[in-house]
Formats: sequence, structure tokens, C-alpha cells
Amino acid sequence: MRIPDQASPALLKSRRHRRFLRLAILLLVVVAGISVLLGRYPAPGLMNPEQLSRDELAWRLVIYLRLPRLLTAILLGMTLSAAGAVFQLLFSNPLVEPGFLGVSQGAAFGAALSIVFLGGSAIATQSAAAFFALAGLGFSYFLARRLRYGGWILRLVLAGIAVSALFSAGLGMLKYMADPLRQLPEITFWLLGGLASVTWPRLLAVLPVVLPGLLVIFLYRWRINLLSLNDEIAFSLGAAPGRERWLLILAAVLPTAALISLAGMVGWVGLIVPHIARRLFGAEARLSLPAAMLFGGIFTLLCDDLARTLLAGEIPLGILTSLFGAVIFLGLMMFQKAKAQP
Repeated sequence: MRIPDQASPALLKSRRHRRFLRLAILLLVVVAGISVLLGRYPAPGLMNPEQLSRDELAWRLVIYLRLPRLLTAILLGMTLSAAGAVFQLLFSNPLVEPGFLGVSQGAAFGAALSIVFLGGSAIATQSAAAFFALAGLGFSYFLARRLRYGGWILRLVLAGIAVSALFSAGLGMLKYMADPLRQLPEITFWLLGGLASVTWPRLLAVLPVVLPGLLVIFLYRWRINLLSLNDEIAFSLGAAPGRERWLLILAAVLPTAALISLAGMVGWVGLIVPHIARRLFGAEARLSLPAAMLFGGIFTLLCDDLARTLLAGEIPLGILTSLFGAVIFLGLMMFQKAKAQP
């Protein structure tokens, strides 16, 4: 059966996008394979794979330190990018990021609270960060239900801004109260983000939250564009916009909170990577969302490789993601096709 001429360009474009997705998967696998062998032991640079069979320390280093760390970096990038893509589409705002509903600032407040008053152990810090990240989401929802200005989406955005500001003020107070020689540097380092403390037990502890959330987002990618429409149109097309939007928001926020509690504040990944995916694959979430997840994993993994190998001391991951994210953002804005002005 001959395909009509007018359908051929769309079909060819879809096939090209699918090839790009397969190439992105291959690139992620290649970068992960290189990252396993990349480090500063026994010498800076790539390790000879044969050394893994001869050097027990190298083997233990790869299995118990590098492997959980690179898997966490991939999951972190995928989660932040997927959450950013979902929020930017659902809220019709290209400048929102995964933690704008009070999640990121709530996690930062919880981590600082643990460091100042609870001893700052790894388990206490991670638990407090996760608790207050979810509390930020709950408080944003509670406040949005009581606002009397604008529609539901606008009220939720305004509530998230207010809750983030409240947690930021609380964080500032905790930093002022912290011991400047012991607690304040620890708070500052956590806020800069990093994966140096990741181990298998910590990674396995967040997987039951992260993997189901990513699966829900991936399976719902077909409906995200529909849910970005107003309630009347979405309902007339067979969607339950309120229930399905909240399912996607929870699927985005819960993994984000779990990984932020583990890795600290890592910015710009959820903001800039969805822009890149939409630039290459268009606004349709069916293709742009998987692309954002793959690009986010690659981007975060590359930044983490630089963080642990560029200098003798580790560079905080959040510094590199912010640096490269801002540079990419400026590049996208500078080289975007100009629109005709009225």
C-alpha cells in the first residue's frame, strides 16, 4: 500500500527521531562503560580493564564505589530531566524545574536542620531532607487550595513560590545558627550537591521510590500533551485532568525528593535538558520525554566524571551542572531562530 505523499515527511521525521533515540541509548551505555574505568587510581585517567583481574583494590573500587555512583548519577539525571519536562508541559511554563513546588528548598531546610540539631549523620540528613521535601509539596498543595486568585495551575505555582521562600528563610536562619567551623561547611557542601557519599545501601534505599516514579512518567508520556490543555478540552478528549495531573506530579516529585536527599542540591539539569530535548524532538512528549531522560542521564554522568577526576580534590557536582547548564542555556537563547517582530 502506497503511503500518501503528505504523510511521508512526518513518517520520515518519526523514523529519524527514533534513530536518534537509539543513538542516545548507545551513547549512554558507552559513557557509562568509560565512566566505570575512569578515575584517579592507580593513575589519573582510564584504567586498563585487565587490571581488574590482577588488582583486588581496583576491583573493589569499581564494584563498591564507582558502580553505585555512576548508576546514581544516571538516575539523578533521568529523574530531574523527566520531572522538569513534566512540569514545564503541565504548567505551560518553560522556566519551572523539578523543585519549584517547595521540594528543593524543603529538602535543603531538612538537611540543614539535621546537621545543626540532629548530629548530621548520613541517615538522619537523608531522612530529614526527604521528609521536608515532601512536606514542601504538601504545604504547597494545602496553600493552593486556600488561595482565591486565578486558576488552579496559577495558584499552585504561586503557592510553590511562597513555600520555597519560607523554606529559604528558614535555611538562612539555620545557617546563621550553625557552628561556623563544623556545621556551616557541612551545610554548604550539601547545598552544592555531590555523589561522593553514595554507596550500594543508599542507592538501594531510594530505588523503590525512584523506579516506579520513572515508570509512571514514561508510561504516561502519551497523555502529557493532552493534560497540558485546559480542563474542559482535556475532559472532552477522555482524560481525567485533575487526577491524572496529580499522579504525574507525584510521580515526578517523589523520586526527585528521594534523590535530592541523597545527592544534595543539583541544579539546572531539570531546567535545561528538557529544552534541549524539545529543540531536537519537538514538543510532543511521546518522543521528547524519553529523549530528555536519556540526555539527562548522559549530562549528569559526564558532569560527575569531571567532578571526581578533573582535580585531585572532588568538585561539587552542583557547581558543574550549573556552570554547563547556564552555558548551554545561553547558547540556546543566542542561536535560537529570531521571530518576526510586529
